[in-house]
Amino acid sequence: MADKPSRALLIYGDGLMPALGSSHSHLHALASRGCCGFLAVRDLPPQVSEDERMVRELAQLLDLHDFYSKEKAVENSADAGAAASWECKEHPIIPRIAERFMGMNAAMVTNSGTAKIFGEKVGFFVTPLHKLRNKMESSEESEEPPEPLSAASELLDMIGLQQDTVADTSKFDLVIVHIAPTLKVKEAGNCDNSASLANALEWINALVGEITETMHHGTAAASRLYLSLVLSYGSVSPDKTDDSSLLVSSEEISPSLASLCPRQSYTMKLGKPLDDVRHHHPMLVVQHQQAVTRCDDAKTFSFEDFQEN
Repeated sequence: MADKPSRALLIYGDGLMPALGSSHSHLHALASRGCCGFLAVRDLPPQVSEDERMVRELAQLLDLHDFYSKEKAVENSADAGAAASWECKEHPIIPRIAERFMGMNAAMVTNSGTAKIFGEKVGFFVTPLHKLRNKMESSEESEEPPEPLSAASELLDMIGLQQDTVADTSKFDLVIVHIAPTLKVKEAGNCDNSASLANALEWINALVGEITETMHHGTAAASRLYLSLVLSYGSVSPDKTDDSSLLVSSEEISPSLASLCPRQSYTMKLGKPLDDVRHHHPMLVVQHQQAVTRCDDAKTFSFEDFQEN
């Protein structure tokens, strides 16, 4: 209900978009009911590591990219030295989440150690995914992710929602679930990521199914849940880009006419042009809250469907 505070749950499949298929029915169903769109991603520095890519794209999702880039520039400055590193620790450039959003209590659940460190740095209460288990599951320590039904119950409880009831207060206003693939190493040191991508996205698909099943349409709890799903492509190479992932036409514009063409809105921020935005492989986003978000004409969770609708 728009007249009462919402409780937000964001599920982020980091680099899982390539594994999406027709079998992920709960993700497609959510897209058919929600507001769909793209989040353009900034270009990465050359020869960036996978951990650095993960942090940079997570920072952009949290609207912290510019702060993070500034801090990295200070740390990497040729004449920075120990003094600059100490200054960054004592007076962080990146603001904490509560500072930026009026004291918001926010939590992050992740299966990535890299994301855990960054989340704690910017003020999230971070829980490893494998520890998100309720009392119905085994108490033995395990690195395996919890069952989707158990995870859905725990996540909704964190924001004060349980089936038909809404708690007056909640531990958190926002919970982000960050899921990244875990690489499977084959012989000769080669990494086969396809199975890990598929397993991670299947878990997210089941989780979304359990959440939507628990939040019955028309109940007070369901009307207070702001559910968002984000899938990204992960590491991509411009030379492998095809038209199916382009945000703008690949046709070249005559230099004499370029100044007359309006800029796409995603290439602007705070009224200033951004020159480091890539025009391919954006993040795909679905947002849904009963009687609040609009319902687009997309029928599936796909780049093509989002672009057409």
